[in-house]
Amino acid sequence: MKLTINGEKKSIEQTKGLLKLDNLIALLGHNPSLIVVEFNGAILPPNQWSTQQVKDGDSLEIVTIVGGGS
Repeated sequence: MKLTINGEKKSIEQTKGLLKLDNLIALLGHNPSLIVVEFNGAILPPNQWSTQQVKDGDSLEIVTIVGGGS
């Protein structure tokens, strides 16, 4: 399956069944509690990740939350 992730075209091998967004996030190695996901132009809350099907041609922007400061 071909996806656009953070502006880059990527090929993701799908092993079986439907790929859900939460599985893709894990496959990409992201910590779910430290990211915000824009899926096809809309920010999706984490409670929707397990039901959102990822299909060929979808576009994601994954932004890591960084804390800090003084």
